[in-house]
Amino acid sequence: MTVPDMGQMALLLAIGLALYAGVAVTLGARRGQPDLAESGRNAVLATALMVTVAAGALLNALLTYDFSLQYVVQVSSRDMPWDVVLTSFWGGQAGSLLFWAWMLALFAAGVVWANRDRFAELMPATTVVLMGILTFFLLLLAFVSTPFERLPAPVADGRGLNPLLWDDGMRIHPPLLLTGYMSFTIPFAFAVAALITGHLDNRWLRAVRPWLILSWAIQGAGLLAGAWWAYHVLGWGGYWGWDPVENAALLPWLTATAALHSVMVQERRGMLKVWNLTLIIATFALAIFGTFVVRSGVLSSVHSFAQSAIGPYFFGFLGVTLIGTLGLFVARLPQLRGEGQFESLASREVSFLFNNFLLVGVTLATFWGTVFPLISELVRGTKVTVGPPFYQQVNGPLLLALIALMGIGPLLAWRRTSQRSMWRNFRLPLALAGVALVTLLAGGMAPQALAALAFAVCAFVFGTIGLEYYRGVRARHRSGQSVPTALMHLVARNRRRYGGYIVHVAVLFMAVGVIGSSFFQQERVVTLGVGETAQVGRYAFTYQGLGEASRPGLSIVSAPVVLSSGDRSLGTLDPQRRTHRNWEQQPISGIAITTTLPWLDDVYVLVTGWDEAGRATFRIFVNPMVALLWIGAAVFLAGTVVVLWPEASPRRAPVVRPARPAVASEVEVT
Repeated sequence: MTVPDMGQMALLLAIGLALYAGVAVTLGARRGQPDLAESGRNAVLATALMVTVAAGALLNALLTYDFSLQYVVQVSSRDMPWDVVLTSFWGGQAGSLLFWAWMLALFAAGVVWANRDRFAELMPATTVVLMGILTFFLLLLAFVSTPFERLPAPVADGRGLNPLLWDDGMRIHPPLLLTGYMSFTIPFAFAVAALITGHLDNRWLRAVRPWLILSWAIQGAGLLAGAWWAYHVLGWGGYWGWDPVENAALLPWLTATAALHSVMVQERRGMLKVWNLTLIIATFALAIFGTFVVRSGVLSSVHSFAQSAIGPYFFGFLGVTLIGTLGLFVARLPQLRGEGQFESLASREVSFLFNNFLLVGVTLATFWGTVFPLISELVRGTKVTVGPPFYQQVNGPLLLALIALMGIGPLLAWRRTSQRSMWRNFRLPLALAGVALVTLLAGGMAPQALAALAFAVCAFVFGTIGLEYYRGVRARHRSGQSVPTALMHLVARNRRRYGGYIVHVAVLFMAVGVIGSSFFQQERVVTLGVGETAQVGRYAFTYQGLGEASRPGLSIVSAPVVLSSGDRSLGTLDPQRRTHRNWEQQPISGIAITTTLPWLDDVYVLVTGWDEAGRATFRIFVNPMVALLWIGAAVFLAGTVVVLWPEASPRRAPVVRPARPAVASEVEVT
């Protein structure tokens, strides 16, 4: 038996094990047979092992250039170094589906193992849901889109990945995004288990919360990695183009963000039970929708695969899932009545509700813009594309309002906030925002008053977060702790709250980067002879002449330019044009990017062509503050680590029992 045959056999065994696991844990729980339930849990672990064997078989086929497999021929070639070959695992449809199923099998095993002694009332149904979803993907891999399909005869070499996908970003962006899509299955499984069992108190939220945060963080990291990849590979000067596949990846992250905020209201006040379940179910549905969009090819995108027959299977799976979940939802509605009510508009729970309305508004607008080409083609026979201006005009104000709410919510109390408290809490952040607005307008930003207002809103939120940290640190400092110690203890004692504030700071960094680059980007296309100089903003570009180089399967033309600002030399940029042997009709740009200090401008240069005389044409962008996006990404990861870091277990001092007084009957008489 060959290694690919072992991979295919492992997929078939995994299907049987997943089905057995679901049946065994169900019967074991209903009949009170712990051994049978334990057997089902062990089958979940065995399923993960079998899918891992299948994944290993595909990796082996790729690394050994087994061109008897159709998938290996499609996504790899002998020109590709081993590290790029690894990325081809998820570079095609079948491989990405196997990666999705592999991660789900591992996560399911982790959930079952971590909760083997917890949430006994939820885990059997949760396991059934996880194994049911995994079985769907395994069936696709085994019978519809298998990565182990053989060619009639082996070929000498493969076509290889699209050169755009050779970049380092392919090592992190697709696996993060696929894992993010997949991981929303875990909160969904717990939610469906709560509906099935009727255990709809806050206990299911305690089971869901860490997995929801983890899923949200992974998807967010995948989105940020995708923005970075698009920025330094695609050559259009931006990092987010409201592409259909980008939108599909954003949608579940938005609803998960809403759920993370609204579950706090249920935990604190016993409210929004229906809403929270709806958000978690919608998040999973949107994750499957995103997977469907990429793999079906129904929407045109630089990120999507070619059209295939796999789309209807996803569409049918999504329909069955939604219909079944809706039936459970309706059956349990009497148990989902809220335990409290909103008492004042000036309360934290109302701010969270408005936060949810805005997030859902952005979600609906983005979803509508994404599917509108399909609807227009169905109704009118013409596919009408929705461009970035629609999203910017609709979502821009909503996102700015969301940022403002990030500053308002922490200053409000639960239930109601007195006027005196509001004045005490809001005056300093509002003063900071006012000073920022006046300074920016007076400093020459009056023609871009909207940008100045957006920066002022960010300053308000920075002030709010700073005030929250200041108050907490001051209270501890007064009790004798040094400021650094007080800060560390403050965060350690309430990681969820203050880690959340760190994430908010990350969002602010990214917001400032987006505002700066959106309103103040400069672009120019210039054609230069050797030694000629072009000016873009504060920067001068002096062309040095063409250079050529070659590597196995690759030819490179470079056009270095010397960058300067005034009398200050800022080094040499080396934009390139690269042509791969198997993709000669699709040369790609090697973009030269440098970040200048102290302005935090990204100078972004690509060469688009040249003539026989050696004159080269350049497309040059100056993107202010884009570096803050990547700084914000690092802060985002730090904040999520703080939120997810386990709380320290309280120390338990041993209890020494006093000696029991002896009674006469126990005293030995000598």
